[in-house]
Amino acid sequence: MNRRKFLELSAAGSALALGHGVAAPARAQGRTRVVLVKTEDHRDGVTRALGLLGAGGLRRQHVVVKPNFNSADPFPGSTHPDTLGALVEWLGAAGAGRVTVGDRSGMGVTREVMEAKGVPAQGRKLGFAAVVLDDLPARDWVARPLSGGHWSRGVLFPRLLEEADAIVSTCALKTHRFGGHFTLSLKNSVGAVAKYGPDGYNYMSELHTSADQRKMIAEINTLYRPALVLLDGLEAFVDGGPEAGRKVRPGVMIAGTDRVAVDAVGVAILRLYGTTRAVSTGKIWSLEQIARAAELGVGVAGPAGIELVTDDAAGEAFLSRLKPVLLQG
Repeated sequence: MNRRKFLELSAAGSALALGHGVAAPARAQGRTRVVLVKTEDHRDGVTRALGLLGAGGLRRQHVVVKPNFNSADPFPGSTHPDTLGALVEWLGAAGAGRVTVGDRSGMGVTREVMEAKGVPAQGRKLGFAAVVLDDLPARDWVARPLSGGHWSRGVLFPRLLEEADAIVSTCALKTHRFGGHFTLSLKNSVGAVAKYGPDGYNYMSELHTSADQRKMIAEINTLYRPALVLLDGLEAFVDGGPEAGRKVRPGVMIAGTDRVAVDAVGVAILRLYGTTRAVSTGKIWSLEQIARAAELGVGVAGPAGIELVTDDAAGEAFLSRLKPVLLQG
């Protein structure tokens, strides 16, 4: 089949296009493009998904990658090393001048987690700097008030991300039993802000004890706009999470630039495989993380704003199952 020909799978009158072909810019015809490829190999998935999405403006740029090293647990509890490696290599091929990988763990000591996951060694091999956000001095954090939000004193955001030319978020596909309900690209941003302030204030305690936790997660995402979002869904936790849980194997790699769109597709996949009551109840855009993020202009307001793209018959078959779930909005 001609890879430039998009296959419209949506029902007559539906605004959600599901197709395959060579990707144009990530936003086309007023919709944001989300790429989904079927694969059983992380490196293959990264290469195909990002190649299909396309990305410009990275040449000679300092790119900061925000992975998901919340803990040292194996994928999907944390970013798969093959996914990180393939992503860094792809960024290099796209002309990135410098790549830095930075994170803060929530369920462990970040330096120990990154060592256990082999990130510093991988950085030496591939030529990227591995930064432990917790180790940054106070002068390397910027106070961001998040006016009109639910954070009592805003958050601290690292200058590393504040001053990056481009930010790339790579996350996993899983539920979150500690109040987030699901942890995809929006939730991945929590690991980009400080746990403690210079005065000892515990921002994460405020987050995790608040009834507005999911809205607060969304509000962090107003601090930056990623150049790319890569969601590794080769495996997923549909219950439990974030470090362990009931595992399924969707066998997909997802790429986009709109965090709300990517997360909506991720939630639809969790629902397709059978997930928790908190994730499966109501419309996707009524879930607090997504609703608040859409309200704040972080991403699309509904399924009509998404164009799903794949590159082969296996992807088309998966999208034909996913479409009805996503179209419920």
